Amino acid sequence: MQAEISTAPFDEMGEPGACRPPYRLISDWLTAMPAETLELKRREAEFIFRRTGITFPVYAEGGDTERLIPFDIIPRMLAQSEWQFLSRGLIQRVRALNAFINDTYHAQEFIRAGKIPPELVLHNACFAAEMMGLQTAAGVYAHISGIDIVRVGPEEFYVLEDNCRTPSGVSYMLENREVMTRLFPELVGRARIMPVSHYPEDLLDTLRSVAPRNCEGPPVVALLTPGIFNSAYYEHSFIADEMGVELVEGSDLVVMDMMVYMRTTQGLQRVDVIYRRIDDPYLDPLVFLPDSMLGVPGLMAAYHAGNVTLANAPGAGIADDKAVYTFVPEMIRFFLGEEPILRNVPTWRCDIRSDRAYVLEHLHELVVKDVNGSGGYNMLVGPHASREERAAFAEKIRAFPARYIAQPTLALSTCPTFTASGVAPRHVDLRPFVLMGSEVRLAPGGLTRVALREGSLVVNSSQGGGTKDTWVLETDPDMETGA
Repeated sequence: MQAEISTAPFDEMGEPGACRPPYRLISDWLTAMPAETLELKRREAEFIFRRTGITFPVYAEGGDTERLIPFDIIPRMLAQSEWQFLSRGLIQRVRALNAFINDTYHAQEFIRAGKIPPELVLHNACFAAEMMGLQTAAGVYAHISGIDIVRVGPEEFYVLEDNCRTPSGVSYMLENREVMTRLFPELVGRARIMPVSHYPEDLLDTLRSVAPRNCEGPPVVALLTPGIFNSAYYEHSFIADEMGVELVEGSDLVVMDMMVYMRTTQGLQRVDVIYRRIDDPYLDPLVFLPDSMLGVPGLMAAYHAGNVTLANAPGAGIADDKAVYTFVPEMIRFFLGEEPILRNVPTWRCDIRSDRAYVLEHLHELVVKDVNGSGGYNMLVGPHASREERAAFAEKIRAFPARYIAQPTLALSTCPTFTASGVAPRHVDLRPFVLMGSEVRLAPGGLTRVALREGSLVVNSSQGGGTKDTWVLETDPDMETGA
């Protein structure tokens, strides 16, 4: 039985003449701000992003390979009570996901109890047999998680998906706030919003707190990047600089006597914690892909010896799988003994015959996703697809049913957005970032992604989406609806 979800989009600012309390300041600001001034500020923001180098490369489409992620200058507002509710749910969810990953590579009690089909886990493309029996520092596997949240009503928040491998976007969260503060200092000051600038410090503290058991002295942290051709390289460089740690590539690291060292101008320096932004298969050519030039030979041996921590841990991606996602509520009950605070979106698994039959019959009204997909690729938005596109996707489902899940086409909430034709509602989601080490920390709000095309529900930057600054109010305004 699938839960009913509202099909009419919820406007977070409120209906005309009935502005919701968190948006009252923004409503007054927009009323007083001429469209010409907003356009000038939009262009100034674009100039700042381009001058700062906040771009991502796109190599497959020709033309200019360096693209800006569009930035909308109208912030998204969250009341303090809304954020407190989300925070409780996010912390609960990340604790359960880490417990599940830990259990998968040890006792496998969740599988043995019949709570999840073994093949979904053990035959998962992200399952890393090399992690079996390995005890990670503090028992943490997903040190940095990005949990995608959608809103469909005043108090209706759903988790759309979990990102436990190498979630990206936090640099845009930080830069968005910096740009808004530069463009609208008086507005930012009047809004009394929670800061996000402490995130790099929190991240560094989190990474240091999971230093390996054989660490000698203060932990040395490095960020491992695939290099300048990676689409998130700007973020890698930015975060390393903000934390004050070295940004390294695989060729900068060497393993000697089961320990990892980085090459410096002063000689070799031991590295204790690696925040890795490369995928599992490329980490160590002696264990994974033998022809990988991105990783470090011997890295996994040093990891097994307890001489280095990898964040996030290899194999954490089993919790990213969109079929495994359907079992997270049960994980919360099983590992924590609690009822889920945040709900899942109703989901049909195409490897189940009855679910598959329903999906094929209702393709015109569903969103179908690859269980290991990301970035908005290899998915079908049924209501916006042509008959031919739906027919082609149906053949994919029939051929490889275990690769796909389907969900209702959610009416994502909308926020006021500055468009070419003026201020108009556009659909948004939210990616809060959760840090887990010796304690759990959250950056207030996270990254709001916005579908800039009218009517579009796809917020991914690779598919034309943009971003907004997310403002969490320090105190709750009167939450009664009204002007």
